[in-house]
Amino acid sequence: MPSVVPVPDLDLALLRSFAVVARTGSISGACLQIGRTQSALSMQMHRLESQIGQPLLHRSGSGVRLTTAGEKLLVHAEALLARHDEILADMGGTGLRGSVSFGCPEDYSAAFLPELLRGFCARHADVELRMVCAPTLELRPLLHRRQIEMALVSLPDAAGREAIRQEDFVWVANEPEPAVLQQASLPLALSAPLTLDYRAACAAMEAVGRRYRVAFASNSLAGLIAIARSGHAISVLTRMAVPPDLHVVTAGLPPLPTIGIALEFADPRPSLAARAFGEHIGAVLPTLHYGAR
Repeated sequence: MPSVVPVPDLDLALLRSFAVVARTGSISGACLQIGRTQSALSMQMHRLESQIGQPLLHRSGSGVRLTTAGEKLLVHAEALLARHDEILADMGGTGLRGSVSFGCPEDYSAAFLPELLRGFCARHADVELRMVCAPTLELRPLLHRRQIEMALVSLPDAAGREAIRQEDFVWVANEPEPAVLQQASLPLALSAPLTLDYRAACAAMEAVGRRYRVAFASNSLAGLIAIARSGHAISVLTRMAVPPDLHVVTAGLPPLPTIGIALEFADPRPSLAARAFGEHIGAVLPTLHYGAR
């Protein structure tokens, strides 16, 4: 009778660490989330590669990236970990557990996250939320590579059926009628090229034949706000991101469009915790209100 070679069971702890390494793209970055030393985490990855029998990570001085086998394993690992957490929550009757990696643009983080997290974390204290703040153009590749599970993203079409909230773009300055309006070429502070606010501002100016120049371009919300406060340029922000000390400028400037905010998932079958957070966002986000400025 032929002997049967036992196949070792996959270690869930190794798979969970591997998923974090894959999402962060860095052993050192994953250490901060997992709470292990770099040498201990590296040893875990080597053990997992030994169990799988294939290299899972391409290692370099700038970080790590997944091999073809690593990409394949990540899909299985995330599904297995999600199912594991669902089973524990169901059998233990203790509510949701696990972790959710979530991304959103910086202005949405500043305006919406405090209220969204307050309500969700109060109900699901055992769910760990890991945050990534980046523009929509950077979040979508992270979703595609499954480095984050879900993200709030901006849509150019505010009326799109995917949008769960609409936000106006507005011109913002240190005064209701700032002195820079008198300049022949209006200085603007915008996000990086290809972002929605950059394209909207340029299109609005060109539509009315107004001369302008991009005096400052950055994906940093703090940077755009700082330039507006300095009085050296007019910024474009979503209305809910305008701080109380700045003013929405309407006189002498063309109208800006309204954009949509949508929630996107990396996997069509997200984990129980990710689904619950998504349902919470879908219910609460449309109800949040901010005083008119």
